[in-house]
Amino acid sequence: MKKIWIIARRELDSYFDSLIAYLMIILFLGLSGFFTWLSNSSNIFLIGQADLQVFFSIAFWTLFFFIPAITMRSLAEENRSGTIELLSTKAIRDWEIVSGKFLSCLLLVMIAVACTFPYYWSVSSLGNIDHGAVTGGYLGLILLSGMYISIGIFASSITQNQIVAFLLALLIGLFFHLLFGILARGQSGWLSQLFEYLSARSHFESISRGVLDSRDFIYFLTLIVLGLFLSTISLNKRNWQD
Repeated sequence: MKKIWIIARRELDSYFDSLIAYLMIILFLGLSGFFTWLSNSSNIFLIGQADLQVFFSIAFWTLFFFIPAITMRSLAEENRSGTIELLSTKAIRDWEIVSGKFLSCLLLVMIAVACTFPYYWSVSSLGNIDHGAVTGGYLGLILLSGMYISIGIFASSITQNQIVAFLLALLIGLFFHLLFGILARGQSGWLSQLFEYLSARSHFESISRGVLDSRDFIYFLTLIVLGLFLSTISLNKRNWQD
């Protein structure tokens, strides 16, 4: 665990040293804040309800694009520069490298999400807010982010090009983010249920309403573990080839 934390801390420091973290947080807060408070079509004052569903809906999309931009360099840059071999000589296992990268990205997203807590305090002062739904919404964002981070790290593990890693992560994530939901509406019976279960939106919306269903947690945790497992296999394959 100590090695994982060392890798995570080093990665997190590199995000802040290169201004990537600051840009990500500012853009995330700017976009989510604009659509939550100022947009003419979907702001809280227009809806007239003391909840954060507008924010969670916007964050659902902004994180989809921001996370691949964070993860694209996680292993692709290490592969390109050859520093991944240097890490391997430090008696660090591949799963520890992957876990450290995952933890650093997740911590960065959690910091960005935590910066939106003033939204919660502001809305709660405007009326009776459903605290359970807000808690579920934030929990849903963390689980959703973990899923996209694992996908992004896998995409970064199989290429040396950061742009390719970014586009590949978007492509894979698009199926869970949007396409499975569209396919579910175009089918019927068990096939529709299958595509609906594979859709990240249905699980995220369930949690963001404050409904804690074990199936939603199993869905996100399974995809997180699967993405990290495939990333580890990718690194193992590199070692075997070397």
